[in-house]
Amino acid sequence: MSAEAKNGPAAAEAENGPEASEAKTGPVANDLESLDFFLGRDLVDDPYPYFDELRSKCPVYREPHHNVLMVTGYDEGVQVLQDVENFSSVTSVTGPFPGFPVPVEGRDDVAELIAQHRDSLPFSDQLPTMDPPTHTDHRALLMKMITPKRLKENEEWMGGITDQLLDTLLERGKGEFVGEFAGPLALLVIADLLGVPPEDHPEFIKQLNRSNVGGGIGSSSGESLAHNPLEFLYGKFAGYIEDRRKEPRGDVLTGLAQATFPDGTTPEVIDVCRVAANLFSAGQETTVRLVSTAAKLIAEDPELQATLRANPEKVPNFLEEVLRTESPIKGDFRMSKCPVSVGGVDVPAGATLMIVNGAANRDPRHFDDPATFDISRANARHHIAFGRGIHTCPGAPLARAEARVAIQRLLERTSDIRLDPGLHGSAENPKYRYMPTFILRGLLFLGLEVTPAQVAVEA
Repeated sequence: MSAEAKNGPAAAEAENGPEASEAKTGPVANDLESLDFFLGRDLVDDPYPYFDELRSKCPVYREPHHNVLMVTGYDEGVQVLQDVENFSSVTSVTGPFPGFPVPVEGRDDVAELIAQHRDSLPFSDQLPTMDPPTHTDHRALLMKMITPKRLKENEEWMGGITDQLLDTLLERGKGEFVGEFAGPLALLVIADLLGVPPEDHPEFIKQLNRSNVGGGIGSSSGESLAHNPLEFLYGKFAGYIEDRRKEPRGDVLTGLAQATFPDGTTPEVIDVCRVAANLFSAGQETTVRLVSTAAKLIAEDPELQATLRANPEKVPNFLEEVLRTESPIKGDFRMSKCPVSVGGVDVPAGATLMIVNGAANRDPRHFDDPATFDISRANARHHIAFGRGIHTCPGAPLARAEARVAIQRLLERTSDIRLDPGLHGSAENPKYRYMPTFILRGLLFLGLEVTPAQVAVEA
């Protein structure tokens, strides 16, 4: 999950399909004036040379196409994420698109304008775009949904559903990992956490398991934002909450229905639905990318695979290094409320900033030899893939547990994991398709071939 991750399973894009582009062959990012990170396609497969070039110029660099200040430095990114006095999250999902409803140039303070017009921006009812004090109340409501007790119960359950999904992969000896394993797993884990009745799980899978499609939020094709997933979630949870308020049953949904704000007041039904929908969407998008990227790296590297299989205690730090090097969220947006300085750069009021997780997590000032993947990296967990400050991902413990269980069970139940040459070509020069968005970073497809582990037979 991301820092209160971006909402909604990605909407379909016409360019779907397993046809792939060559891995790790992004353009040499030596022309910052011509490359359009937001709407161009040149940087989808490999944005990291571009990020490095931006950072080498300045850790806070204004890109020329959409007037966005790209924050690529680690310290600078953390500064912005933690500063709620000078920066608003109102544009955290949308960034430069569709733009702020009224002109903000030349003003010394735009806090009042943000308060007046925030409801006209997409996803203004979702937690990532809220500022205090509204954010404080809704975040407290969310935390009542993911208590330590509930997380422990959920982790005990997720091992079983992981094995069920792996059974199909192992029986066939191959499969499309993103849509057939990672997507359903993330969806069912979050459904269990929120207490969605098991009889409704098939409907949720049908409506929300779109993990192998691109487009939607942050689409590099310029598509409009899709609201259908949220409408489905709002409708389902409204029914659950209204029913449990009339007839409490002592289940998880009853707990959601009876949750209150910090001041003791009862939220409107729609407030509970919004918080539940945000958590659902976070689990359905970014955790899928984490698990599938981890599986890709294991399939590419037999030595890494053997090390993790022999040393399962290394899996947690391996996953932190996955998050550092391939953050599921490329970046998070903020709007400056007033003139402020970031990394020695003057930022005017009303500016759009993108805290580029994928760049900050590879800042050589904070991470030694940052381009090298090192499962023993001592400070791997310093990454900001889950954000910082008040918007730090509340579901981070769940995401870590889910990924750990999935990868450990995958390794335990196989003796070999490799890329499917039918989808990715030769192992020496694999080809992949990445989500064509400027927000999400992850594979559209991952074809794996697996050899089941030999099960010892008792005499």
